[in-house]
This record gives sequence, C-alpha cells and structure tokens, in this order.
Amino acid sequence: MEQGKWGKTERMKCKREVERRKGHIPFRVHIGRSQAKAKWLDENPKANQTMANEEEAAAAAKLEGFLQWLEVNKVELRGCNVKYCGKSKGFGVFSYNDVSDGVLLVVPLDLAITPMRVLQDPLIGPECRAMFEEEVDDRFLMILFLMLERLRKNSSWKPYLDMLPTTFGNPLWFTDDELLELKGTTLYRATELQALLMSGSKVHGVDGQVNGVPSTPIQGETVWVEGLVPGIDFCNHDLKAVATWEVDGTGLTTGVPHSMYLLSAIPCCSHDIFAHPTRKAEQTPIETKKEITISYGNKGNEELLYLYGFVIDNNPDEYLMVHYPVEAIQKVPFADSKMQLLEAQKAEMRCLLPKRLLAHGFFPAGTASNDSNGKGKAEKICNFSWSGQRRMPSYINKLVFPEEFLTALRTIAMQEDELFKVSSLLEEVSSFMTGDRTWSEGVRQPTDTEVRTAVWEACGDSGALQLLFDLIQTKMMDLEENSGTEDCDTELLEKSQDVKNIEQCESPEADGSGHYKFMSRNRWSSIVYRKGQKQLTRLFLKEAEHALQLSLGEGE
Repeated sequence: MEQGKWGKTERMKCKREVERRKGHIPFRVHIGRSQAKAKWLDENPKANQTMANEEEAAAAAKLEGFLQWLEVNKVELRGCNVKYCGKSKGFGVFSYNDVSDGVLLVVPLDLAITPMRVLQDPLIGPECRAMFEEEVDDRFLMILFLMLERLRKNSSWKPYLDMLPTTFGNPLWFTDDELLELKGTTLYRATELQALLMSGSKVHGVDGQVNGVPSTPIQGETVWVEGLVPGIDFCNHDLKAVATWEVDGTGLTTGVPHSMYLLSAIPCCSHDIFAHPTRKAEQTPIETKKEITISYGNKGNEELLYLYGFVIDNNPDEYLMVHYPVEAIQKVPFADSKMQLLEAQKAEMRCLLPKRLLAHGFFPAGTASNDSNGKGKAEKICNFSWSGQRRMPSYINKLVFPEEFLTALRTIAMQEDELFKVSSLLEEVSSFMTGDRTWSEGVRQPTDTEVRTAVWEACGDSGALQLLFDLIQTKMMDLEENSGTEDCDTELLEKSQDVKNIEQCESPEADGSGHYKFMSRNRWSSIVYRKGQKQLTRLFLKEAEHALQLSLGEGE
C-alpha cells in the first residue's frame, strides 16, 4: 500500500478492529476463551512450563528486533537496557553502566506517539481531522493509530508494536470468576459499567468517567508530552522510584534537542508518567543491573488495578470512595428544595478519603502525614445577625471528612423545621424561600458560602454524621457480603505469601482430589485491593461513629 492512501481493504480491517475493541463483538467471548485456557494450563503443569519456555524465547526474539529498531531511530541507551521480566511484568528497563551525568536513556520526541502526531500523519491524519473537527478524543486517536499500524503490512512500527502486550491485567480482562472477587467494591461496578459502554449499551446516569479518573492533557515547559515514548514507557512503577523523566527542549542537558530522557535520581516527589515534573530530583547513582523504575503518581490500588492491572500491598496512597447516590435524593422529603440548596452550595455528592487523613483523626495510630486536614467551619462564618449562634464543636480539628461532602449530607438529612430555618436565615441576604419552598428572586442570590453557613447554623453535624455512618456501614456490608471479612482476605494472602511467583500461588480451596487450585495473579490483586478497602472502611467507620457520638453528646 502506498503511503498517503487508505484503501477499502484497510478501511474494512480497521473498522472491524475498532468494533471489536469497542465491544460490538460480545465482550465475554474473549473472556471465556481466556478462562478455558487458564483452566487447561492448571490441569497440565508440564504444558504450562513448556509454554513458559516458548514465551521467553519469543520475548527474546522480539527484544532483539526492538533494540535494533531503537538504534535505527537514534534512541540512545547510555546507561540502561531493556530486559524481559517474566509474564507478570513483561519488559522492564535495567541499568548496566554508570553514567556521570545521570542520563540513562534519550529518546527523540519525534518518535513519540502523540495525538498531534496522529493528526499530522499523512495516512490517517486528514480523515482524523475531518472526524474530530469539534472535539478531539486523544485516546481514540492513539488507539486508531496503533491498530492501523498493527494491521498494516511492513509497518515501520512493527518492532515496537510486537513488544506491546496483547492481554492486560485490568478487570476488563478478568475471567467471570476473577471478576466476582471484586463484587461489592467500587471497582466491580465501574468495570460492569465500562463493559456496558464498550458493548454500545446506553447506561443512564453515566457520563463516561466510569472510574472517576479523568484524562487531562498536561502541557510541559516547551512541548506536549502526553503519549507513548518507546523505551521510556517500558519503565515499571515503584513507590521508591530510582529515576524520573525530563524533557530537553534545547539539547543543553543531553545534546539531543527536542528529546525526553531518563534521569538517575531519588525523586523529591512522585510524578505521573503522563504529567510533567514540577521539581527537579536529587541525582544519585543506580546500582548496576538494578531495575530502573519511575513513579506513575500517588495512586491507590483502585486506580492502579483499573488503569495498569497491578496493585501494591500496603499501598500508602490507598483511598476509599464514599458517595450518596444522586437518584436516591428524589426519594427524600422536600427533594426539589434540597436539590436547589445542593446546587447553591456547590456541594459534592461523593468524596475520596485517602488513608493519610487518618493521621489527623481521633485514632491516628499507624498513620503519618504532613498534610493539613482541610479548613475549619469557623472560616465559613459570615457577618450576619445569626452568624455564630451555633457553638463550634470541640472535635472540629479531628474531623477527617471533607467539608464539601458533609455539606451535601447536612442538606440531604435536613428536617422540615430545619429547612424553614434555612429559608428564614437567608432572608437577610435578600434571597429567600417562599411558603411553597421554592427560590424567589431578591436583590441578589446568596453565595455558596452564605448558604453553607445557613445550613450549618440550622442543622449542625449530627444529621450529616448519622447519614455518613450509614453510608460507610452499608459499604462495609456490601464488601463483606460478597467476599467475607478482612480477616478472611488476610488468611488467603498469608497462604500465598511464601510463593515468589504469584502465578503459582496456592488457593486454600481444594478440588475434589484434595489438591490445591492455583491462584491467578488477577485473583491475588483483587484480594489485596478488596482487603485494603475493608481496612479503610473499618477505620473510617470508626471515625464517623466517634464523631457522631461526640456530636450527639454536645447537645445537637
């Protein structure tokens, strides 16, 4: 096929591949095949070993071709090399030579696969620009480019594409049984919704941000760096990363203008692989043959498993998501009035509770953090005649829950007399609620801070804390109903802790012959994630319960 021409055959192949990737072919067909294969390998350990040897040989062949491709494209491996790390991790980057300036790897940015590159591509660029005149979906552009290059014969990107994984460890690729290990968690519901979206089904109340992780392009100092950078993108994640990446626009650091490079370092702060670092790191030498890792950012296991397909045991960046279902508001008394108040306050219907917040709570044992825990309610008091009538609670500096979320819960839990009191308090700012509890126009509308203050004065904390306690308790019940207690998960993990290769972890569930089944990596990751969720749920439930008791005890 000539460059710059996109024939009918290529169009049809690409269309079929896009439809398959988007789920127009039944999603579980692919999962079923993987499940059958895994079962067959479990029952045939010798075949499993033979296949492992074949995979290593195939990986070595791919790696040799890729290294030659890097050299042709002027990628400089100054103090590192790419190696195969096994089936669970794929390829990784390892140090092999000490470099005085700490620059381990240099990649010309014209080799990076970015949305702009796709739009400028002579083959598909014109059609992509026509398709996305109003709004460009960056991820879709890159997926389209990768699929087309994989389908194209004699693609110049073949050595690189051969190195990319064909299966993934995120929940969308789990077998049915593996996915059930997540039941009751936020991630289980997110995976279900994403699978429905991929199949083309309409999901009411879903805006496409299923996992709660928006994709925001980040612009660097001189160039756009979001995308795939061959070589650097084989660096694995570690909490104690030994390298960071930088952009060299002028070539003063690397001698290669308009390039990206890996810098041997102990990072001062974590960086997402797709976000430009804001602070330089202190350079330190890396041991020879040590894996060069970077940080993908301060991400909890929920995000790591969904985006990258792995988890970190005892992850210090773990968090718990608590939300009040929007559809449930319609069932509470005076729903329309409360919806107006929520909108006026810019209240948040969900919150993320990082583990580090517990360091500031009532029971801070085993946690540490330098972060300050939000702002006190005293900062929200306005200068009105009714301001400050409610006494500030003694526990205000120990309350770990975000004020924005508590504001929403106060409004939802509001009783009829409290609703009338809020209306009365807001009359002073010339925007009030009439007898039928609808907003009337006055001199001006109250600000969100003014409305929050009025709601606080009328309601206090007890109603919000009771609702919060109920939400977290329900979350714990959902988690334990489907997979048992936190202790059950601990027992499962303890039985596998002595096995170095997670692919060979034994499950405590024996088959009919009395032999142990093998625990898949996906199952292990699911148990680690859900155990962490149960632990955080238990700890934050304890915080909410204690705060509620104090609130009731102080006469609310």
